[in-house]
Amino acid sequence: MRKLDPYQIREDFPMYHEHNSSFKGKPLVYLDNSATTFKPYPVIDSVNHYYKDITANTRRGDYSLAHEADVAFEASRKTVAKFLNAETDEICFTSGDTMALNEIAYGLIPFLHEGDEILLSIEEHASNILPWFKVAEITKAFIRYLPLEEDGRISIETYKKYLNNHTKVVSLASVSNVMGYPLPVKELCALAHEKGALYIDDAAQSVPHMKIDVKETDVDFLAFSAHKMLGPTGIGVLYGKRDLLEKISPTFYGGEMNARFDKEGNLSYDDIPYRLEAGTQNIAGVLGLKSAIEYLEEIGFEQIHQHEMALKKRAVEGLLQNGNAVIYNSESESGIVTFNIKDVFAQDVATYLSSKGVFVRSGQHCAKILPEHLKTQGTVRASFYIYNTIEDVDALIKACQTAEDFLDAFFLE
Repeated sequence: MRKLDPYQIREDFPMYHEHNSSFKGKPLVYLDNSATTFKPYPVIDSVNHYYKDITANTRRGDYSLAHEADVAFEASRKTVAKFLNAETDEICFTSGDTMALNEIAYGLIPFLHEGDEILLSIEEHASNILPWFKVAEITKAFIRYLPLEEDGRISIETYKKYLNNHTKVVSLASVSNVMGYPLPVKELCALAHEKGALYIDDAAQSVPHMKIDVKETDVDFLAFSAHKMLGPTGIGVLYGKRDLLEKISPTFYGGEMNARFDKEGNLSYDDIPYRLEAGTQNIAGVLGLKSAIEYLEEIGFEQIHQHEMALKKRAVEGLLQNGNAVIYNSESESGIVTFNIKDVFAQDVATYLSSKGVFVRSGQHCAKILPEHLKTQGTVRASFYIYNTIEDVDALIKACQTAEDFLDAFFLE
């Protein structure tokens, strides 16, 4: 186990080491980790290893170099499976969380019919809403949205009221990318199963920050992206229970997802998981994901959570002490702080903070129904990770001290 010391950890990240902790002459205060994370040298080395040492396509070559690529690729699948406490053949590689959620949604089309219900929440990311729009249109199923409590949580009581015998699919983010409240996935999943519904976990914001055990939660499907957990962009994971993966229809057709076909149109699929991995995979990305998982496991998720919560506590206290901030999720148990500065447009806040070297996200964060609950069209989001420091938080607080600073910066200079 490695002690989580963000100052030492930064030595592993070229974004800090090679930029000497600055960006374009200003201190580098990166607080947009819910969007994507920096990559440590071990991840970069794994990606480079594929391109420099074992470049060959997987599952296609009968020569020793291709065998080396095959071995590395499948070793990564085993690492992901162990990481989630899944079976190896239950892990399908995708281009990311969005592709995985689309594959799940479209794969379930044959099992949805007119009058069936798909249960989402108003805080879902576009990737967990837009595919269901199309699926509902095709199947004539009906989408229902769970409302949030005043503090932004999803309550068990409301969830129970919304579940009914017509509910066939429940698809929720186990941690919202805006509100940041972790869901009691095991309990929600059990309640869904009592109604005969499938439970899908959009784990893009949970897998990078907490230990996930798919056997314990009993989720039917789970999706996440590597790039939000120190891994490369362009690679993600679709987990599904094996019997369900066997039943869902592939979304993509092409090389290596089939066993055979003929000119009359007869087609037989390859085994799971390969039938859901049409085409050449992001092999370098898969190897990088393996290294990202190993890096995080060396630190441990208990330390990661404690570190993020300490930074969040300091940020919330400092922003409230400034007296000009509205915080929408001060009690959420994650490293996400969603706020506004009174009387200042969210994007203007982000632009001003950028001028101080503090990089945050602003806008609707792809959760475009949520503003109805928050009663504001946009928010500012700061999100912390293992390499963020107290100095990062203090830089955010200092830059947010007064609304007048923002107004002066935009209108008087």
